[in-house]
Amino acid sequence: MDPTEGPAVTELDVLRPGDSGYDSSRAVWNAMVDHKPAVVVRCRTAGDVVAALALARRDGLEVGVRCGGHSVVGHGVPDGGLMIDLTPMGAVRVDPESRRAWVQGGALLGALDAATQPFGLATTAGNVSHTGVGGLTLGGGMGWLARRCGLACDNVVAYEVVTAAGEIVRASADERPDLFWALRGGGGNFGVVTQFEFRLHDVGTRALDVQLDFPADAAAAAAFRWRDLSADAPREATYTAHVHDGVASFGFVWVGDPAEGRAHAAVLDALGTPGGRRVTELSYLDLQTREDDTAGHAVRRYWKGHYFSDLPDAALEALLAHGPDVRAGLQAYGGAIAEVPDDEAAFSQRATRFEYVVATGWTDPAEDARRIAAARHDAALLEPYASGVYVNVLADDGVAGVRRAYPPAKLARLAAVKREYDPENVFHLNQNIPPA
Repeated sequence: MDPTEGPAVTELDVLRPGDSGYDSSRAVWNAMVDHKPAVVVRCRTAGDVVAALALARRDGLEVGVRCGGHSVVGHGVPDGGLMIDLTPMGAVRVDPESRRAWVQGGALLGALDAATQPFGLATTAGNVSHTGVGGLTLGGGMGWLARRCGLACDNVVAYEVVTAAGEIVRASADERPDLFWALRGGGGNFGVVTQFEFRLHDVGTRALDVQLDFPADAAAAAAFRWRDLSADAPREATYTAHVHDGVASFGFVWVGDPAEGRAHAAVLDALGTPGGRRVTELSYLDLQTREDDTAGHAVRRYWKGHYFSDLPDAALEALLAHGPDVRAGLQAYGGAIAEVPDDEAAFSQRATRFEYVVATGWTDPAEDARRIAAARHDAALLEPYASGVYVNVLADDGVAGVRRAYPPAKLARLAAVKREYDPENVFHLNQNIPPA
């Protein structure tokens, strides 16, 4: 079949405004997003994606690609355009002997974890189970296993990709290595990934969360000690800190033997006497789904983020001064993340020590301006100390945000790959890297 022609529209599962299922298909994680595509194509195969692109080309429609729908600005849902809906492509196949998983492009993280955990296996995935595997992985893919196993993109063996020209190609270290490099952290700029092949790891099925709570206005000393302890933490431990409603929490999440995690928790005694201590043993599957309720699809949302290669005392003091309308957090990097040579993948900032995100959620549209202003204000307090940003937490940052996520040399290389695979910038509804 000539990919520029594609099958007749009636051969595709197409939804238009007014059709049953149209409104549910365009609903995404951020309730502020109310985009209305002219056409939704529910794709079940790579061939359907080829045909959807041909339809968009024929009718001159802007293209968006929707998987989990977690883009905070709703990039996957093009207002007046054609939405490629990958959600019907949600299958996961696991081979426990070879420790490999083949994951369709519309699968959610929960499906990946559910398929691998019966064998005690997993690969790095994010912290909310209804996040799309595709969006998370293409931007890098931070999760509780990253310090131990590398980022999600570090564990991809091969990608099946539909290019802007409608060609179905495979990208791996040996096949189209330039595209393979770009897909490992360069976002959705280069095509529609219809299948990922992941490397899996024997991580067991248990986890432990340890958190110590302090009044935020008296937590500076504890924050400094927590930061210093994180530098020598075992790779099973991902150190975390949160500030919300006047309470600062410091601790770690441990994936592995909970007894070993409890033993490690003794080092947190150096933080001082907390107002509360929470030690929670849970399954890895429960760990991966515990934030699902707070990350549901009926809340209006906004966030900002930074990377820190160093975290001076003044930055932690600014964190502790965050206001009541936001929730701010730090998550430690290092370990296996830092061991991948920087030029091996498009993902940048391998020297990051901590990722910071400040987020706010609300339901009343009358609060939009105040909530967004609060997040921007508090993020600005830490920006002088930042070394960059994770592309997956960019919101309405535009070109400036992309330049914070990638250094100039990587941006130039990404733009060259973009020119080869998408010279007309068909895939521009993302944190966009225009073709060179």
